Parts: sequence; structure tokens; C-alpha cells
Amino acid sequence: MASNGSRPLIGISTYLDRARFGVWDVEAAVLHRDYLDSVVRAGGQPVLLPPVGEWTDVSFLDGLVLAGGADVDPALYGAARDPRTGPAAVERDAAELALARAALAADLPLLAVCRGMQILNVALGGTLVQHVDGHNVTPAVFEKVDVTVSGGRLAAVVGSTVSVMCHHHQALDVLGDGLVVTGRAPDGVVEAVELPDRRFVVGVQSHPEASREDRVFGAFVEAARKGGGE
Repeated sequence: MASNGSRPLIGISTYLDRARFGVWDVEAAVLHRDYLDSVVRAGGQPVLLPPVGEWTDVSFLDGLVLAGGADVDPALYGAARDPRTGPAAVERDAAELALARAALAADLPLLAVCRGMQILNVALGGTLVQHVDGHNVTPAVFEKVDVTVSGGRLAAVVGSTVSVMCHHHQALDVLGDGLVVTGRAPDGVVEAVELPDRRFVVGVQSHPEASREDRVFGAFVEAARKGGGE
């Protein structure tokens, strides 16, 4: 592994979107700063991973965050498109599926956030519910959801219940190979999954970076740090 001194290198996937900065209004690789700050507070060094090129080698990283974002293309899990599903982000889907599979093959610590958890599920052969109500009521406003946690790494970090911030309208349906549900919302929506046979593979449907839930990032970066020393 390629840790940066005492700070493990944490790759974070990014969006391709139109962005304005300085005198420019161009397509760019962008990401909410909250992800970067969460990694830094947890003791890691963030590295932005744009959704271009080929992502088959993650050996330069100590950990990977799959960030939230647009809907996953339903064609990737063999489903017809629901009218409420957003347009496909072809380059990002391809890049993040490759990143997820490379991380899993290398047993690299992985934290999958919102869309990232959905990508993880699809990478392992799972499917998605293309629309659920109540977790994305107002655009650009996070909804508070109380999650019941049932074991796994997440329970060791946050306990048996935790209040989280959500902003999604899709959710996991059929689970991917090996995934275990470790958190659910009151309406039954899967809010957390894990791969128990890996060093650290945790998916959360919520946004710990937005709520400054540093315990989750802290546990993840600690796993990355230990991996970097092995």
C-alpha cells in the first residue's frame, strides 16, 4: 500500500458535471467538500478519482470511498428504466463499477456512500428499487432518518440505533453476493450493508459526511491505516 506517512491515502470517486469557478464555466470532475473534510478529520489524505480512464488498479490507495450522486443505470442490473429514474451517467457508472471490483479483489477497505452503496450492490450482482418515497422529499435538503443497526462493524461504531441524514430515492432490492444487511429505516429500506469476510467493506445509504458523523469515517480510515502497515 502507498500511505502518505502516517496518513493513509483515501481515494474518493467524483462527479463529471458542469461547474463554474473563476472565469470558467466548463465540464469538470467535482465533489462535495464534506467528503474531503471527513477524510482529513479522520486522519486520512483524500485523493480525488475522476470518472475517466480505466480504473483497474487501486494498489496506490489505502482505502476507497464511493461517493453519492446520480442514479445507477438500471441496464447494469438488467431492469427496465422506471420513468422516475434519472439519466444514465455512463462514464461514472463504468468507472465506479471498475473501482468497486478492483477494491474488492484487492481487499481494500471500502466505504460506499448512498449511490456508492448501490454501485457496490450492483458490482456484486444485486439489483435496486428505482423509487422509494420519504428519503428525498426536498431537492438539496437532507432528510433525518432513524436507523436500527443490527450487528457488524457499524454497530460497533455507532451502537444499535443512529439518526442519519438521507437524500436518495433509490434503494437496494436483491442483495449482491455476500452482502449482509446491518441497518434499516423504519419503513424497511436497507440503510447499511457489509461484507463480513473482508477487512472493511461497509455501505451506508445515508450521508455521514453531511451530518459530520465522524465515527464511520474514523473506523474506515483506521482500517485503511492498519492495511497500509501490513
